[in-house]
Amino acid sequence: MDAHRYLVALGSNMRHPRYGTPRRVLAAAVAAMAEEEFSVLALSPMIESAPLGPSHRRYANAVAAVSSRLKPDDALERLHQVEHSFGRCRRGQAWGARVLDLDIVLWSGGAHVARADRAELVIPHAAFRHRRFVLDPAAALGGDWRDPLTHLTLRQLRARLTKPRSTLR
Repeated sequence: MDAHRYLVALGSNMRHPRYGTPRRVLAAAVAAMAEEEFSVLALSPMIESAPLGPSHRRYANAVAAVSSRLKPDDALERLHQVEHSFGRCRRGQAWGARVLDLDIVLWSGGAHVARADRAELVIPHAAFRHRRFVLDPAAALGGDWRDPLTHLTLRQLRARLTKPRSTLR
């Protein structure tokens, strides 16, 4: 069986008692992914971003390019296991502060929709085209990856998102 390639978005805005700051949480998460049948091919620069929703804490964000023999549903389940090992609980307030968030953004197999465990997996990630905290590091890491729905590269999607818009009508 051939290995699949994934782009995984990482985010954290809470200190961890063992790993410390959100940036260190992301570094530890990358190491933990390597122990869960993912080969880390590359890691983007880490950036900080404002939170979405009710959280007031800034996020550390990055994107990792990984390969794995795991199919998307199994890969998502393993990523959820990594989140859980860092203390992430998927119950409670949506959009709240979290020690670790791992999302599959794209994969080498194109589009994918399935149900894994109790979570629905949709690849490409439904909102990634509108989130600079995903597109900035993703474009820096793998700007030639293509969105299977729009057929645009990550660099093109980022350019569309950051393009100045005229206020004149």
